[in-house]
Amino acid sequence: MRTVADILTDKGREAYWIDPLASVFDALQMMHDHNVGALLVMIEGYLVGIVSERDYVRKVILDHRTSKRTRVSEIMTREVIRVTTTDTVHHCIDLMREHRFRHLPVVEEGKVLGILSLRDLFLEAIERATESAPPVRQAG
Repeated sequence: MRTVADILTDKGREAYWIDPLASVFDALQMMHDHNVGALLVMIEGYLVGIVSERDYVRKVILDHRTSKRTRVSEIMTREVIRVTTTDTVHHCIDLMREHRFRHLPVVEEGKVLGILSLRDLFLEAIERATESAPPVRQAG
């Protein structure tokens, strides 16, 4: 069974973060610049939350707030579920399904090692499925 460490080795450990006092506009700009759907929210290297495009839609747009005046800390998810490098891909998928989120920080001994997205896990599952599938024969 493949683990979080295996996925991080394949995809890399790059994780983007933002300060909780930054504006939501700045967070959105950073997500756009790095083509990601979520940012870790950190203070002096410590994970204090996560903010996603979904948070923006639900807590800024639908509440008629402005992204330049709203701080990341006002909309971020504070109780962040996290995994370690020894967790399995299946465990990560189960967590995402149960808690209905799309991004999962990888943390060990208080240090952020990376972040997994639902897309990362989806691609991993497809790769494993195609490896174990029998070869297709052509008629003829």
